[in-house]
Amino acid sequence: MALKLMYLTNRPDIAEIAQRAGVDRIFLDLEIRGKEERQGHLDTVISHNSIDDTAKLKAVLNSSELLVRVNSVYDGTREEVSRVINDGADIVMLPYFKTVGEVERFLDAVGGRAKTCLLLETPEAVEVIDDILKLDGIDEIHIGLNDLHLGYRMKFMFELVADGTVERLCNKFREKGVFYGFGGVGRVGNAAEVPLPAENIITEHYRLGSQMVILSRAFCNLSKTGDPKYVERLFSDGVTEFREFEKKVGAYTDEMFRDSHLDTVERVNKIIGK
Repeated sequence: MALKLMYLTNRPDIAEIAQRAGVDRIFLDLEIRGKEERQGHLDTVISHNSIDDTAKLKAVLNSSELLVRVNSVYDGTREEVSRVINDGADIVMLPYFKTVGEVERFLDAVGGRAKTCLLLETPEAVEVIDDILKLDGIDEIHIGLNDLHLGYRMKFMFELVADGTVERLCNKFREKGVFYGFGGVGRVGNAAEVPLPAENIITEHYRLGSQMVILSRAFCNLSKTGDPKYVERLFSDGVTEFREFEKKVGAYTDEMFRDSHLDTVERVNKIIGK
């Protein structure tokens, strides 16, 4: 098993570089409704992309899939979903839903014309996840640790991994045969620059049977460089190192997974000052 790697960008040139390096999905983020209020105080990326970017990205992709995150359900959902599907989205992602009804409206808007991915990132949605999983037409679910940890008033997003919340949800998805993943990850071998090393996060993905992950800003921060050759090398080396580490983790025993999980919990507790 190899994790599907996703990278957020609206730039066709960067999408081509990521695709050549072996990134499985280019992730276009169109979500803007309510995001500033929820995350404006954090060091997170709030995208101001255009729906026109869908067709521009699709034009340069031949091996990577195009995932488009639309806005949470509103009066224009049907039109927005249809536009991105018509412009080439392979997967459409619904963010920040809280009710079964919102998911039903989204699935109806997609109407089987593309794969669907739910971004599970509210405590309210977690409460009704069993009912949501009874709906037909859900292809994938990604647990959004950023907004979800804010919803639970936690200090650090990987608390949700340490306290068993992500594991309980993953078990439910697996039982239903839904493709799933969670959170984001930076570069392997970059432990000094991030609170929780990528090695710990990747190992948790394997322990929990996760199938996809977002490559975070720490993987390739474009705000720090404009040199295309350097970006190409960053992606190429980064994906190679990631895949090499995956091979190691793929051979882990249950005991090794258990030890790594205990180390992750310890690190998270240290970060939050427990």
